[in-house]
Amino acid sequence: MKGLSICHSSRASSSLLDFIIFFMTFYIHNLESARFTVIGPDQPVTAIVGEDTVLLCHLSPKMSAENMEVRWFRSEFTWFVHLYQHGKDEYEQQMPEYHERTELLKAGIMDGNVALRIVNVRPSDEGEYRCFVQDGVFHEEAVLELMVEASGSAPQISVEGYQDGGIRMVCQLAGWYPEPEVLWRDRSGQLLSSSTKTKSKDGRGLFEIKSSIIITENSNQNLSCSIRNSYFSLEKEPSTFYISDFFFPRMSPWPVVCSVTLVILLVFISLTLFLFKLRGKHLDTISKLQVDLEWRRSLSNAVNVTLDPDTAHPDLVLSEGGKCVRWGDTWQRLSNNPERFNYWECVLGCEGFTSGRHCWEVEVGGGGCWAVGVARESVRRKGGISLSPEGGIWAVEWDWWKDQFRALTSPVTPLPVSRAPSRIQVCLDCDRGQVTFIDAGDEASIFTFPPGSIPGERIRPWLWLGSLGSQLRLCP
Repeated sequence: MKGLSICHSSRASSSLLDFIIFFMTFYIHNLESARFTVIGPDQPVTAIVGEDTVLLCHLSPKMSAENMEVRWFRSEFTWFVHLYQHGKDEYEQQMPEYHERTELLKAGIMDGNVALRIVNVRPSDEGEYRCFVQDGVFHEEAVLELMVEASGSAPQISVEGYQDGGIRMVCQLAGWYPEPEVLWRDRSGQLLSSSTKTKSKDGRGLFEIKSSIIITENSNQNLSCSIRNSYFSLEKEPSTFYISDFFFPRMSPWPVVCSVTLVILLVFISLTLFLFKLRGKHLDTISKLQVDLEWRRSLSNAVNVTLDPDTAHPDLVLSEGGKCVRWGDTWQRLSNNPERFNYWECVLGCEGFTSGRHCWEVEVGGGGCWAVGVARESVRRKGGISLSPEGGIWAVEWDWWKDQFRALTSPVTPLPVSRAPSRIQVCLDCDRGQVTFIDAGDEASIFTFPPGSIPGERIRPWLWLGSLGSQLRLCP
Protein backbone atom coordinates (compact mmCIF):
# COMPACT_ATOMS: atom_id res chain seq x y z
CA MET A 1 0.00 0.00 0.00
CA LYS A 2 2.82 2.34 0.74
CA GLY A 3 4.35 1.62 -2.71
CA LEU A 4 1.07 2.39 -4.41
CA SER A 5 0.82 5.68 -2.58
CA ILE A 6 4.30 6.71 -3.63
CA CYS A 7 3.62 5.73 -7.28
CA HIS A 8 0.34 7.62 -7.30
CA SER A 9 1.99 10.69 -5.80
CA SER A 10 4.76 10.57 -8.43
CA ARG A 11 2.24 10.42 -11.31
CA ALA A 12 0.26 13.33 -9.86
CA SER A 13 3.41 15.44 -9.57
CA SER A 14 4.33 14.59 -13.16
CA SER A 15 0.84 15.60 -14.47
CA LEU A 16 0.98 18.87 -12.56
CA LEU A 17 4.44 19.63 -14.00
CA ASP A 18 3.21 18.86 -17.55
CA PHE A 19 0.22 21.20 -17.08
CA ILE A 20 2.45 24.02 -15.83
CA ILE A 21 4.82 23.57 -18.80
CA PHE A 22 1.88 23.52 -21.26
CA PHE A 23 0.32 26.62 -19.69
CA MET A 24 3.59 28.58 -19.75
CA THR A 25 4.31 27.54 -23.37
CA PHE A 26 0.80 28.56 -24.46
CA TYR A 27 1.06 31.87 -22.59
CA ILE A 28 4.52 32.68 -24.00
CA HIS A 29 3.37 31.74 -27.52
CA ASN A 30 0.41 34.09 -27.29
CA LEU A 31 2.61 36.77 -25.77
CA GLU A 32 5.07 36.46 -28.69
CA SER A 33 2.30 36.41 -31.32
CA ALA A 34 0.66 39.67 -30.20
CA ARG A 35 3.68 41.67 -31.30
CA PHE A 36 2.22 44.72 -33.03
CA THR A 37 -0.85 46.68 -34.04
CA VAL A 38 -1.45 48.41 -37.39
CA ILE A 39 -2.34 52.11 -37.12
CA GLY A 40 -3.75 54.41 -39.82
CA PRO A 41 -5.08 57.97 -39.76
CA ASP A 42 -8.19 58.48 -37.62
CA GLN A 43 -9.56 61.10 -40.05
CA PRO A 44 -10.41 60.67 -43.76
CA VAL A 45 -7.57 61.45 -46.19
CA THR A 46 -8.41 64.14 -48.78
CA ALA A 47 -6.92 63.98 -52.30
CA ILE A 48 -7.15 66.19 -55.42
CA VAL A 49 -8.05 64.65 -58.80
CA GLY A 50 -4.97 64.50 -61.03
CA GLU A 51 -2.49 64.87 -58.16
CA ASP A 52 -0.70 62.31 -55.96
CA THR A 53 -1.72 61.28 -52.45
CA VAL A 54 -0.17 59.19 -49.66
CA LEU A 55 -2.15 56.82 -47.41
CA LEU A 56 -0.25 56.63 -44.09
CA CYS A 57 0.04 53.37 -42.15
CA HIS A 58 2.58 52.14 -39.53
CA LEU A 59 3.25 49.43 -36.95
CA SER A 60 3.21 50.01 -33.20
CA PRO A 61 5.59 49.51 -31.52
CA LYS A 62 8.23 50.39 -34.13
CA MET A 63 9.75 47.33 -35.82
CA SER A 64 10.98 46.35 -39.26
CA ALA A 65 8.33 45.24 -41.77
CA GLU A 66 10.92 44.40 -44.43
CA ASN A 67 10.25 40.62 -44.22
CA MET A 68 6.50 40.87 -43.57
CA GLU A 69 3.59 40.80 -46.00
CA VAL A 70 2.01 44.23 -46.58
CA ARG A 71 -1.26 44.14 -48.49
CA TRP A 72 -3.35 47.20 -49.37
CA PHE A 73 -6.84 46.20 -50.58
CA ARG A 74 -10.38 47.51 -50.74
CA SER A 75 -13.37 45.13 -50.64
CA GLU A 76 -11.71 41.90 -51.85
CA PHE A 77 -8.61 40.48 -50.16
CA THR A 78 -7.27 38.66 -53.25
CA TRP A 79 -7.75 41.58 -55.68
CA PHE A 80 -5.40 44.08 -54.11
CA VAL A 81 -4.43 47.70 -54.64
CA HIS A 82 -0.77 46.93 -53.83
CA LEU A 83 1.07 43.87 -52.45
CA TYR A 84 4.54 43.67 -50.89
CA GLN A 85 5.60 40.06 -50.21
CA HIS A 86 8.87 38.15 -49.75
CA GLY A 87 10.81 41.42 -49.82
CA LYS A 88 9.45 42.67 -53.17
CA ASP A 89 6.33 44.12 -54.84
CA GLU A 90 3.90 41.69 -56.51
CA TYR A 91 1.55 42.73 -59.33
CA GLU A 92 -0.02 39.48 -60.64
CA GLN A 93 -3.49 40.02 -59.15
CA GLN A 94 -3.39 43.80 -58.80
CA MET A 95 -6.65 45.62 -59.63
CA PRO A 96 -6.30 46.84 -63.26
CA GLU A 97 -7.35 50.41 -62.41
CA TYR A 98 -4.27 50.76 -60.14
CA HIS A 99 -1.74 49.41 -62.66
CA GLU A 100 1.45 51.53 -62.58
CA ARG A 101 -0.27 53.99 -60.21
CA THR A 102 0.83 52.70 -56.78
CA GLU A 103 4.08 52.63 -54.80
CA LEU A 104 4.86 51.31 -51.32
CA LEU A 105 7.13 53.90 -49.68
CA LYS A 106 9.99 51.76 -48.41
CA ALA A 107 12.15 54.56 -46.99
CA GLY A 108 10.70 53.98 -43.51
CA ILE A 109 9.91 50.26 -43.72
CA MET A 110 12.68 49.43 -41.21
CA ASP A 111 10.74 51.53 -38.67
CA GLY A 112 7.41 49.91 -39.53
CA ASN A 113 6.15 52.62 -41.91
CA VAL A 114 4.21 50.99 -44.78
CA ALA A 115 2.58 54.05 -46.41
CA LEU A 116 1.13 53.79 -49.94
CA ARG A 117 1.40 56.46 -52.66
CA ILE A 118 -1.32 56.66 -55.34
CA VAL A 119 -0.46 58.83 -58.38
CA ASN A 120 -2.88 60.67 -60.67
CA VAL A 121 -5.84 60.34 -58.31
CA ARG A 122 -9.21 59.58 -59.94
CA PRO A 123 -12.78 59.95 -58.64
CA SER A 124 -13.07 56.14 -58.68
CA ASP A 125 -10.26 55.95 -56.07
CA GLU A 126 -12.60 57.34 -53.42
CA GLY A 127 -13.69 54.98 -50.65
CA GLU A 128 -12.42 52.63 -47.96
CA TYR A 129 -8.90 51.09 -47.92
CA ARG A 130 -7.41 48.39 -45.67
CA CYS A 131 -3.76 48.28 -44.62
CA PHE A 132 -3.10 44.58 -43.84
CA VAL A 133 0.24 43.41 -42.34
CA GLN A 134 1.12 39.76 -41.65
CA ASP A 135 4.15 38.19 -39.95
CA GLY A 136 4.00 34.40 -39.93
CA VAL A 137 0.55 33.40 -38.70
CA PHE A 138 -0.05 36.71 -36.92
CA HIS A 139 -1.72 39.57 -38.76
CA GLU A 140 -3.39 42.92 -38.08
CA GLU A 141 -5.04 45.57 -40.24
CA ALA A 142 -6.17 49.20 -40.16
CA VAL A 143 -9.09 50.75 -42.06
CA LEU A 144 -8.94 54.26 -43.52
CA GLU A 145 -11.05 56.36 -45.88
CA LEU A 146 -9.99 58.36 -48.94
CA MET A 147 -12.07 61.36 -50.04
CA VAL A 148 -11.52 62.79 -53.54
CA GLU A 149 -12.10 66.37 -54.66
CA ALA A 150 -11.86 68.29 -57.95
CA SER A 151 -12.44 72.05 -58.24
CA GLY A 152 -13.51 72.78 -61.81
CA SER A 153 -14.53 75.86 -63.74
CA ALA A 154 -16.21 78.85 -62.14
CA PRO A 155 -19.96 79.14 -62.75
CA GLN A 156 -20.92 81.01 -65.93
CA ILE A 157 -24.31 82.72 -66.36
CA SER A 158 -25.91 83.17 -69.79
CA VAL A 159 -29.31 84.16 -71.18
CA GLU A 160 -31.03 81.27 -72.96
CA GLY A 161 -34.26 83.00 -74.05
CA TYR A 162 -37.81 83.95 -73.05
CA GLN A 163 -40.06 81.50 -71.20
CA ASP A 164 -43.31 81.76 -69.22
CA GLY A 165 -43.36 85.56 -69.35
CA GLY A 166 -39.79 85.90 -68.08
CA ILE A 167 -36.18 85.34 -69.02
CA ARG A 168 -34.59 81.91 -68.74
CA MET A 169 -31.12 82.22 -67.16
CA VAL A 170 -28.63 79.33 -67.26
CA CYS A 171 -25.66 78.65 -64.95
CA GLN A 172 -23.09 76.15 -66.28
CA LEU A 173 -20.02 74.56 -64.70
CA ALA A 174 -17.75 71.61 -65.40
CA GLY A 175 -14.88 69.58 -63.92
CA TRP A 176 -16.20 69.17 -60.35
CA TYR A 177 -16.16 66.23 -57.91
CA PRO A 178 -18.09 65.26 -55.90
CA GLU A 179 -21.30 66.69 -57.34
CA PRO A 180 -21.57 70.29 -56.08
CA GLU A 181 -24.72 72.18 -55.15
CA VAL A 182 -25.71 75.05 -57.47
CA LEU A 183 -26.96 78.12 -55.56
CA TRP A 184 -28.96 80.98 -57.10
CA ARG A 185 -29.24 84.15 -54.98
CA ASP A 186 -30.89 87.53 -55.38
CA ARG A 187 -29.27 90.91 -54.71
CA SER A 188 -29.86 90.55 -50.94
CA GLY A 189 -28.23 87.11 -50.82
CA GLN A 190 -31.49 85.18 -50.42
CA LEU A 191 -31.57 81.73 -52.06
CA LEU A 192 -33.77 81.25 -55.15
CA SER A 193 -35.23 77.95 -56.36
CA SER A 194 -33.99 76.76 -59.74
CA SER A 195 -36.55 75.44 -62.24
CA THR A 196 -34.49 72.68 -63.91
CA LYS A 197 -31.13 71.00 -63.44
CA THR A 198 -29.25 68.54 -65.64
CA LYS A 199 -25.98 66.79 -64.88
CA SER A 200 -23.56 64.47 -66.61
CA LYS A 201 -20.02 63.14 -66.23
CA ASP A 202 -17.05 63.63 -68.55
CA GLY A 203 -14.44 61.03 -69.46
CA ARG A 204 -12.65 61.55 -66.14
CA GLY A 205 -15.78 60.98 -64.07
CA LEU A 206 -16.09 64.70 -63.20
CA PHE A 207 -19.47 66.41 -63.04
CA GLU A 208 -20.85 68.84 -65.64
CA ILE A 209 -23.96 70.68 -64.40
CA LYS A 210 -26.46 73.01 -66.08
CA SER A 211 -28.98 74.78 -63.82
CA SER A 212 -31.62 77.22 -65.05
CA ILE A 213 -34.03 79.70 -63.46
CA ILE A 214 -36.86 81.92 -64.75
CA ILE A 215 -36.53 85.62 -63.85
CA THR A 216 -39.63 87.81 -64.21
CA GLU A 217 -39.81 91.59 -64.34
CA ASN A 218 -41.31 91.85 -60.84
CA SER A 219 -38.63 89.64 -59.28
CA ASN A 220 -35.12 90.66 -58.32
CA GLN A 221 -33.19 91.29 -61.51
CA ASN A 222 -29.73 91.32 -59.93
CA LEU A 223 -28.85 87.68 -59.34
CA SER A 224 -25.79 85.51 -58.82
CA CYS A 225 -24.88 81.85 -59.26
CA SER A 226 -22.36 80.08 -57.04
CA ILE A 227 -21.49 76.47 -56.25
CA ARG A 228 -21.01 74.81 -52.91
CA ASN A 229 -19.30 71.54 -52.13
CA SER A 230 -20.74 70.64 -48.74
CA TYR A 231 -18.48 67.58 -48.62
CA PHE A 232 -15.46 69.86 -48.21
CA SER A 233 -17.21 73.04 -46.97
CA LEU A 234 -16.10 74.91 -50.10
CA GLU A 235 -18.05 77.59 -52.00
CA LYS A 236 -16.81 78.99 -55.33
CA GLU A 237 -16.86 82.74 -55.91
CA PRO A 238 -20.23 83.59 -57.51
CA SER A 239 -20.91 84.88 -61.02
CA THR A 240 -23.24 87.92 -61.00
CA PHE A 241 -25.64 89.11 -63.72
CA TYR A 242 -27.94 92.15 -63.94
CA ILE A 243 -30.99 92.24 -66.24
CA SER A 244 -32.26 95.62 -67.41
CA ASP A 245 -35.99 96.32 -67.75
CA PHE A 246 -35.96 96.51 -71.53
CA PHE A 247 -35.02 92.81 -71.74
CA PHE A 248 -38.47 91.76 -70.49
CA PRO A 249 -41.31 91.18 -72.99
CA ARG A 250 -44.19 93.71 -72.71
CA MET A 251 -47.72 94.02 -74.06
CA SER A 252 -48.28 97.35 -75.90
CA PRO A 253 -51.34 99.41 -74.86
CA TRP A 254 -51.49 100.99 -78.31
CA PRO A 255 -51.85 98.10 -80.79
CA VAL A 256 -53.53 100.22 -83.48
CA VAL A 257 -50.93 102.97 -83.31
CA CYS A 258 -48.17 100.38 -83.38
CA SER A 259 -49.69 98.69 -86.43
CA VAL A 260 -49.71 101.95 -88.41
CA THR A 261 -46.24 102.82 -87.21
CA LEU A 262 -45.06 99.34 -88.15
CA VAL A 263 -46.24 99.74 -91.75
CA ILE A 264 -44.37 103.04 -92.05
CA LEU A 265 -41.28 101.53 -90.50
CA LEU A 266 -41.38 98.54 -92.85
CA VAL A 267 -41.40 100.83 -95.87
CA PHE A 268 -38.52 102.85 -94.42
CA ILE A 269 -36.54 99.74 -93.44
CA SER A 270 -37.02 98.16 -96.87
CA LEU A 271 -35.60 101.22 -98.55
CA THR A 272 -32.75 101.41 -96.05
CA LEU A 273 -31.89 97.71 -96.49
CA PHE A 274 -31.79 98.12 -100.24
CA LEU A 275 -29.27 100.95 -99.90
CA PHE A 276 -27.21 99.04 -97.34
CA LYS A 277 -27.20 95.99 -99.59
CA LEU A 278 -25.54 98.01 -102.32
CA ARG A 279 -23.08 99.41 -99.80
CA GLY A 280 -22.55 95.97 -98.22
CA LYS A 281 -21.26 94.49 -101.44
CA HIS A 282 -18.46 97.04 -101.43
CA LEU A 283 -17.76 96.44 -97.71
CA ASP A 284 -17.60 92.66 -98.25
CA THR A 285 -15.10 93.16 -101.01
CA ILE A 286 -12.97 95.42 -98.76
CA SER A 287 -13.24 92.94 -95.85
CA LYS A 288 -12.10 90.05 -98.02
CA LEU A 289 -9.18 92.11 -99.26
CA GLN A 290 -8.21 92.95 -95.66
CA VAL A 291 -8.32 89.29 -94.60
CA ASP A 292 -6.27 88.29 -97.63
CA LEU A 293 -3.77 91.05 -96.88
CA GLU A 294 -3.48 89.99 -93.23
CA TRP A 295 -2.91 86.37 -94.25
CA ARG A 296 -0.24 87.26 -96.78
CA ARG A 297 1.49 89.53 -94.24
CA SER A 298 1.62 86.56 -91.86
CA LEU A 299 3.73 84.56 -94.30
CA SER A 300 6.62 86.95 -93.72
CA ASN A 301 6.37 86.50 -89.94
CA ALA A 302 6.44 82.68 -89.85
CA VAL A 303 8.39 81.24 -86.88
CA ASN A 304 9.71 77.76 -86.20
CA VAL A 305 7.88 76.45 -83.10
CA THR A 306 8.79 73.36 -81.08
CA LEU A 307 7.08 71.83 -78.04
CA ASP A 308 8.55 72.02 -74.53
CA PRO A 309 8.69 68.50 -72.97
CA ASP A 310 9.11 69.96 -69.46
CA THR A 311 5.55 71.36 -69.66
CA ALA A 312 3.82 68.31 -71.24
CA HIS A 313 1.15 66.46 -69.23
CA PRO A 314 2.17 62.84 -68.42
CA ASP A 315 -0.61 61.52 -70.72
CA LEU A 316 1.02 63.25 -73.74
CA VAL A 317 3.77 61.76 -75.88
CA LEU A 318 6.04 64.15 -77.83
CA SER A 319 8.01 63.25 -80.93
CA GLU A 320 11.80 63.38 -80.80
CA GLY A 321 12.01 66.72 -82.58
CA GLY A 322 9.24 68.30 -80.50
CA LYS A 323 7.01 68.85 -83.55
CA CYS A 324 4.27 66.30 -82.88
CA VAL A 325 2.20 65.43 -79.80
CA ARG A 326 -0.35 62.65 -79.25
CA TRP A 327 -2.33 61.16 -76.37
CA GLY A 328 -0.36 58.17 -75.06
CA ASP A 329 -1.72 54.76 -74.08
CA THR A 330 -0.39 54.89 -70.50
CA TRP A 331 0.47 57.49 -67.85
CA GLN A 332 4.19 58.30 -68.03
CA ARG A 333 6.24 58.50 -64.85
CA LEU A 334 7.66 61.99 -65.32
CA SER A 335 9.04 64.43 -62.78
CA ASN A 336 6.29 66.64 -61.35
CA ASN A 337 8.24 69.86 -61.90
CA PRO A 338 6.55 73.27 -61.43
CA GLU A 339 6.34 73.84 -65.20
CA ARG A 340 4.41 70.64 -66.00
CA PHE A 341 0.62 70.51 -66.47
CA ASN A 342 -0.81 67.77 -64.22
CA TYR A 343 -4.60 68.10 -64.76
CA TRP A 344 -5.42 69.27 -68.29
CA GLU A 345 -3.54 67.45 -71.11
CA CYS A 346 -1.70 70.60 -72.25
CA VAL A 347 1.77 71.44 -73.55
CA LEU A 348 3.46 74.79 -74.28
CA GLY A 349 5.84 75.76 -77.03
CA CYS A 350 9.49 76.34 -76.17
CA GLU A 351 9.39 79.77 -77.78
CA GLY A 352 7.91 82.82 -76.07
CA PHE A 353 7.08 86.22 -77.56
CA THR A 354 6.75 89.68 -75.99
CA SER A 355 6.71 91.94 -79.10
CA GLY A 356 6.24 91.82 -82.85
CA ARG A 357 4.09 89.60 -85.07
CA HIS A 358 4.58 85.82 -85.17
CA CYS A 359 2.75 83.05 -87.04
CA TRP A 360 2.91 79.26 -87.05
CA GLU A 361 0.81 76.42 -88.43
CA VAL A 362 -0.73 73.39 -86.68
CA GLU A 363 -1.98 70.26 -88.45
CA VAL A 364 -4.88 68.42 -86.77
CA GLY A 365 -5.19 64.63 -87.00
CA GLY A 366 -6.44 61.49 -85.28
CA GLY A 367 -9.93 62.79 -84.41
CA GLY A 368 -11.03 63.34 -80.81
CA CYS A 369 -11.08 66.64 -78.92
CA TRP A 370 -8.35 69.28 -79.28
CA ALA A 371 -7.60 72.98 -78.91
CA VAL A 372 -5.00 75.24 -80.54
CA GLY A 373 -3.90 78.71 -79.45
CA VAL A 374 -1.63 80.69 -77.15
CA ALA A 375 -1.21 81.10 -73.39
CA ARG A 376 0.56 83.53 -71.14
CA GLU A 377 3.72 82.07 -69.63
CA SER A 378 2.31 82.46 -66.09
CA VAL A 379 -0.70 80.23 -66.91
CA ARG A 380 -1.58 77.87 -64.05
CA ARG A 381 -0.02 74.42 -64.47
CA LYS A 382 -1.35 72.50 -61.46
CA GLY A 383 -4.96 71.46 -60.87
CA GLY A 384 -7.96 72.63 -62.84
CA ILE A 385 -7.66 75.75 -65.01
CA SER A 386 -10.16 77.83 -66.96
CA LEU A 387 -9.72 77.34 -70.71
CA SER A 388 -10.57 80.96 -71.44
CA PRO A 389 -8.91 84.41 -71.52
CA GLU A 390 -9.64 84.70 -67.79
CA GLY A 391 -7.43 81.64 -67.28
CA GLY A 392 -4.69 83.06 -69.52
CA ILE A 393 -5.60 81.04 -72.68
CA TRP A 394 -6.76 82.29 -76.11
CA ALA A 395 -7.67 79.38 -78.41
CA VAL A 396 -10.16 77.63 -80.70
CA GLU A 397 -11.45 74.15 -79.83
CA TRP A 398 -13.00 71.16 -81.57
CA ASP A 399 -15.38 69.29 -79.20
CA TRP A 400 -15.77 65.85 -80.76
CA TRP A 401 -18.34 64.78 -78.14
CA LYS A 402 -20.71 67.67 -78.97
CA ASP A 403 -19.72 67.91 -82.66
CA GLN A 404 -18.98 71.60 -82.09
CA PHE A 405 -16.23 73.96 -83.26
CA ARG A 406 -15.90 77.03 -81.02
CA ALA A 407 -13.70 79.85 -79.79
CA LEU A 408 -12.79 79.58 -76.09
CA THR A 409 -14.17 82.97 -75.11
CA SER A 410 -16.12 83.44 -71.87
CA PRO A 411 -18.77 82.21 -72.54
CA VAL A 412 -17.66 80.18 -75.58
CA THR A 413 -18.43 81.41 -79.12
CA PRO A 414 -19.82 78.67 -81.44
CA LEU A 415 -18.20 78.58 -84.89
CA PRO A 416 -19.63 76.90 -88.03
CA VAL A 417 -18.85 73.16 -87.99
CA SER A 418 -17.88 73.47 -91.63
CA ARG A 419 -15.08 75.77 -90.47
CA ALA A 420 -13.28 73.02 -88.48
CA PRO A 421 -10.12 72.84 -90.64
CA SER A 422 -7.36 70.26 -90.92
CA ARG A 423 -4.63 72.91 -90.66
CA ILE A 424 -4.82 76.09 -88.60
CA GLN A 425 -2.51 79.08 -88.81
CA VAL A 426 -2.06 80.96 -85.52
CA CYS A 427 -1.08 84.64 -85.92
CA LEU A 428 -0.01 86.44 -82.73
CA ASP A 429 0.37 90.22 -82.77
CA CYS A 430 2.01 91.12 -79.45
CA ASP A 431 2.07 94.85 -80.14
CA ARG A 432 -1.71 94.99 -80.73
CA GLY A 433 -2.48 92.37 -78.07
CA GLN A 434 -4.54 90.11 -80.35
CA VAL A 435 -4.45 86.65 -81.94
CA THR A 436 -6.07 85.53 -85.21
CA PHE A 437 -6.81 81.98 -86.41
CA ILE A 438 -6.81 81.29 -90.18
CA ASP A 439 -7.77 78.18 -92.17
CA ALA A 440 -4.50 77.34 -93.90
CA GLY A 441 -6.44 75.36 -96.51
CA ASP A 442 -8.62 78.08 -98.06
CA GLU A 443 -6.92 81.08 -96.39
CA ALA A 444 -10.20 82.17 -94.75
CA SER A 445 -10.31 83.82 -91.33
CA ILE A 446 -11.72 81.59 -88.54
CA PHE A 447 -11.78 83.85 -85.47
CA THR A 448 -9.96 86.85 -83.99
CA PHE A 449 -9.63 87.83 -80.34
CA PRO A 450 -9.94 91.64 -80.48
CA PRO A 451 -7.00 94.06 -79.98
CA GLY A 452 -6.03 94.47 -76.34
CA SER A 453 -7.29 91.01 -75.36
CA ILE A 454 -3.82 89.65 -74.64
CA PRO A 455 -1.81 91.25 -71.80
CA GLY A 456 1.67 92.64 -72.30
CA GLU A 457 3.61 89.67 -70.96
CA ARG A 458 5.48 86.73 -72.46
CA ILE A 459 3.13 84.63 -74.64
CA ARG A 460 3.80 81.01 -75.72
CA PRO A 461 2.15 78.58 -78.17
CA TRP A 462 -0.36 76.26 -76.42
CA LEU A 463 -1.94 72.93 -77.40
CA TRP A 464 -4.51 70.71 -75.67
CA LEU A 465 -5.51 67.13 -76.51
CA GLY A 466 -8.77 66.19 -74.85
CA SER A 467 -9.24 62.50 -75.74
CA LEU A 468 -7.46 59.31 -76.71
CA GLY A 469 -6.57 59.29 -80.39
CA SER A 470 -6.02 63.06 -80.66
CA GLN A 471 -2.84 64.18 -82.43
CA LEU A 472 -1.47 67.63 -83.33
CA ARG A 473 1.60 68.44 -85.45
CA LEU A 474 3.50 71.71 -85.85
CA CYS A 475 4.18 72.24 -89.54
CA PRO A 476 7.75 73.24 -90.51
